[in-house]
Order: sequence, then C-alpha cells, then structure tokens
Amino acid sequence: MKLLEGKKGLIFGIANKNSIAWGIAQALHEHGAELGFSYGLDKLDRRVIPLAEELGVTFVEKCDVTDDGEIETVMGKAADTFGSIDMLIHSIAYATREDLAGRFLDTSRAGFATAMDVSAFSLVALARAAVPLMSNGGSIISMTYYGSEKVVPHYNVMGVAKAALEASSRYLAAELGPLNIRVNAISAGPIKTLSAAGIAGFRKMLSYTEERAPLRRNVDQAEVGQTALWLCSDLSSGVTGEVIYVDAGYNILGMPEPPETWDT
Repeated sequence: MKLLEGKKGLIFGIANKNSIAWGIAQALHEHGAELGFSYGLDKLDRRVIPLAEELGVTFVEKCDVTDDGEIETVMGKAADTFGSIDMLIHSIAYATREDLAGRFLDTSRAGFATAMDVSAFSLVALARAAVPLMSNGGSIISMTYYGSEKVVPHYNVMGVAKAALEASSRYLAAELGPLNIRVNAISAGPIKTLSAAGIAGFRKMLSYTEERAPLRRNVDQAEVGQTALWLCSDLSSGVTGEVIYVDAGYNILGMPEPPETWDT
C-alpha cells in the first residue's frame, strides 16, 4: 500500500545525493507522492536536476529563501503546476564558516542575522506562502539537530538558529492546527552532508556518536526519509508541534559514555 498516493509536495533544500532532503524525496516518491524540488544556489542545478529526473520530477526551481519575492514566485508556479499541495519539506540551514569555526562569543552581528534568516525565519516565510496552497490540510516538516538543546562543539550560532526553528515549529503548529496543517521537526543525528562539511571536527562527531549512541551506530538519510514519510502520511494524523528524534537514541543520554566502561 502506498501511503501518499495522490498527495503532492514541495521539498526545499536538496543540494546533492547526500542531502537529507534527497533521502526524504526518495521515501515520499516511493509511496506515490508527486513532488517538486527547490534549491538555493545557481551552481546546484547541475546536481539537483539529474536527481529530479531520476524520480520523474519536472518541477525544479531555484529559490533564495531570504527573498520574499522569489518565494512568492516559486509558490505561484507551484500553484499553477499542482493546484494544491499536501506537504512542505524545509531542509535549509546556513551559517558562515567563520561563525562556525571560532567561539560563539565572537559571532558577528551579520553572521547571527544570516543564520537566523536562512535557517529559521525561512520556515515561517515558506509556510506563510504555502498555506494558501494547503486547502485540504497537510504536513510541514523542518530539519533540526540536538545542538539546539545542548552545547555541541563548533555548532555555535547554528545551534541557536535551530532552537529558533524548533520554537517556530511549535508556534506554527498552534496557529495552523485549525486548518488541519500539522507542523513538526525531525532532529537527525550527524549525517555526512554538504552543510555538515562546514562544521569543524565533524568526523570526530560521527565517531563519538557511533561509540555512544544506544544503537552503537549513526543514522542515514534513508532512516530520516522514512520518518518524514510517517509524518507526511495519515499514520501520524494526531501528531503536531513535535521534535522527532532520529539519532540512534543519542538524545536520551545524560552522561554519554559506553556502559561497558562504567565501574561496577
């Protein structure tokens, strides 16, 4: 049984085949969803278009999510193409390399504003533009990370932006609930993506999580995609305003050392 037969959705934030958004796209497509893709930079089209062709996706549009005009243009084209949509996937984040490499204390004013605009406010802007297309209700999903709650080395201003993203999800969930639009976030464990490459010490983060997470491994894009599938389907019809963890259980740990190292 295909869970999303007849459903239509837009996915913002595909960069390449390693993107979490690509894992989500594959899962939604497999279950019958008709999809449209959006990417943020001109140079990404050569990577995104072949992926779209792989799934038979013909709606592929560039969108600078810091530009309300571009958002409205893309949503207008989506309205012309799909009529209405049932799903909106927000997989977008950005902070300057300088603001991730140094101390959080030294975050620049401009860098803070950029991280918040691209990584958090864009969810609000996209949701506002998408709601008129979601006349039958639907599901909005954003991507977050545990660094929104606890301090993670080198995550810096991105952790603050993700905290704002999660709070925005809750406020949107409360306001859009009467329209039968559910808003949730997926908090994925560390995954090798293009954006992750900008975090200093990311390889150490991967190995550290693998050693200590209850499942003793990291997660991958496909596992996040399956969770997004659930959140987009009627199987999660009563779930909104939540942060769903897909991190091999790492978030439950208060003192993350392998139990086998504990003294008895």
